[in-house]
Amino acid sequence: MSALSLAVRDSNTMLRRNLLHARRYPSLTLNLLLTPIMLLLLFVYIFGDAMSSVVGGGGPDRSAYIAYVVPGLLLMTIGSTVIGTAVSVSNDMTEGIIARFRTMAIHRPSVLIGHVVGSVLQVLASLVLVGAVAVAIGFRSTNATALEWLAAFGLLTLFSLALTWIAVGMGMASPNPEAASNNAMPLILLPLLSSAFTPVDSMPGWFQPIAEYQPFTPAIETLRGLLLGTEIGHNGWLAVAWCLGLAVLGYFWSTSKFNGDPK
Repeated sequence: MSALSLAVRDSNTMLRRNLLHARRYPSLTLNLLLTPIMLLLLFVYIFGDAMSSVVGGGGPDRSAYIAYVVPGLLLMTIGSTVIGTAVSVSNDMTEGIIARFRTMAIHRPSVLIGHVVGSVLQVLASLVLVGAVAVAIGFRSTNATALEWLAAFGLLTLFSLALTWIAVGMGMASPNPEAASNNAMPLILLPLLSSAFTPVDSMPGWFQPIAEYQPFTPAIETLRGLLLGTEIGHNGWLAVAWCLGLAVLGYFWSTSKFNGDPK
């Protein structure tokens, strides 16, 4: 077999391994998935009328706030789901299976590729579920064209890939699964400090740079523009740049930890 065939075969084996683990132990993914769903229901039904006046500048309109908040919750779903990847990778490291994989005649990157591809697939499934809940409570995107929907899907997939590589690096660098879960918490906290729930312009002046200069805000604004027809401006290329930068950073961080001498 060629080197490429071996790499594909071993990566596919590791992908099946990780999907099997996710199927046998779904509680972690479900617990992380409940966070964006609960926030969606909380902000729409408890704060929706009040927040809609901030977003639209008019009277109470819960449907307008649903349209505003859903793109942010979709990005938050990605951040919360990939925490499970950090925990899974750290669990492999502490249980010794990674050390055993290092001694086997397999394509070394296939171990990480299996985690990354499996995580991205889980994230996409989570996005479908959260999107279905959003549609059930009234979210609509009737003006988006097929090309805009395709671009939105591409952005969500690219963002998932970027955060997954960061999560893998966090898992590799953490001494145990509990630490990995704690280290990955910024992936949930950053969306709360972004434009997910309220416009950046409505925030205090000293806080606006925190919300603006981070990866989630340009991605959220780009997704809103694609699905709702709002102005995207420079957020599109900023979102892609953040995704590529985080993916490269996470890749080199993960591979350097994986290829380093085991402690």
